[in-house]
Amino acid sequence: MDNNYFTEKIAPKNKPAQENAAGAAPQAKKEFRPQDFVEHRQNHPEGQPAQASQGGQSGQSGQAERAARGEKQGRSERSERFERGERSERGERRENSSKQERRQGDPNVLVEIIGVRFKDVGKVYYFAPGGVTFEQGEKAIVETARGIECGDIVLTNRKVPENTIVLPLKSIIRKATPADEKQLAEKRRQEKEIMQVFSEKIAQHKLDMKPIDVDCTFDGSKILFYFTSDGRVDFRELVKDLAAVYRTRIELRQIGVRDEAKMLGGLGICGRPFCCSSFLGEFQPVSIKMAKEQSLSLNPTKISGTCGRLMCCLKYEQNCYEEFLRTTPKVGAYVETAEGRGRVCETNLLTGILKVQLDKNPDAPITVNKADVKLLKDGQVRISKDEIKALKGLEDK
Repeated sequence: MDNNYFTEKIAPKNKPAQENAAGAAPQAKKEFRPQDFVEHRQNHPEGQPAQASQGGQSGQSGQAERAARGEKQGRSERSERFERGERSERGERRENSSKQERRQGDPNVLVEIIGVRFKDVGKVYYFAPGGVTFEQGEKAIVETARGIECGDIVLTNRKVPENTIVLPLKSIIRKATPADEKQLAEKRRQEKEIMQVFSEKIAQHKLDMKPIDVDCTFDGSKILFYFTSDGRVDFRELVKDLAAVYRTRIELRQIGVRDEAKMLGGLGICGRPFCCSSFLGEFQPVSIKMAKEQSLSLNPTKISGTCGRLMCCLKYEQNCYEEFLRTTPKVGAYVETAEGRGRVCETNLLTGILKVQLDKNPDAPITVNKADVKLLKDGQVRISKDEIKALKGLEDK
């Protein structure tokens, strides 16, 4: 194949056919594109080249061929897009079905489990005991996504319905021996030294990041470094330095201020240790709407914790307040009282006492019990745009 083929291949598809100025000389031999080769082999099985037409017939036939080629390319492109879409849809369906299969289980089938926790206050993970009986407080060696770990038994052997857990469960490796516990204590001692090196390396590279914690896996295959930062940080050189020092797999994780408070601990405005570092295994979603529904002051200093985010304890009584809101007229509701109709201007959800501005005397609100009024039109708990704008950052993680 000569070089003219490549010249023709990269030429614009809509380039008009060049005609001779005299109109009598024959045109140059037409080069075929990949689609043309397919048509050529079908129409000329003996391998003879197709004859190029001349004159006006050449222009018309060339336009017809280009139109046919364009239509064929359009069909092939549409067919290819359709096949790609169909393949992706099939893949999504397979993935979704596999997830559903993992989540679904027979509620009549019981599975024996144990609960293992790797941090003092952290999530509890389920494992299959493998016929071994454990007591609460013992330690077990298990395989996790991070590697081999040693955790505390917080839930002893028990049977639960199969549909309440995510299958399949990984089995434990063995009970922890005194040698394993000694190795675990040595790892914890090393973490303090590694934390010091981590801080020094950050200072050397002048990175805008704050070191929070270091976690070494039990088998020493990985070291995880936790830090906080206001933005993205390029820590590639830092990783190289740490890997050169410890000769193992290094992983840096940027965490939020809530996780920072959970790892470091401290005292809240109530005078007690942080809930997140005391007993909360996972953070619960907290919103400004909860503070509004609980009739709290939307002052950021009063509804936020030491981490600068909404207090976790707003979640504790939210179910009760939601029940009270269903049975109590809200601020702005119109009610019928013994003294006439009026508008609710203040409520106390816990006692059920309302203050109502009567239509006939709005300047002197009366105090009534919610059981003594008839609801005509209920109000809504609304948060103004200014309040949302001022408190938006409190909901961030």
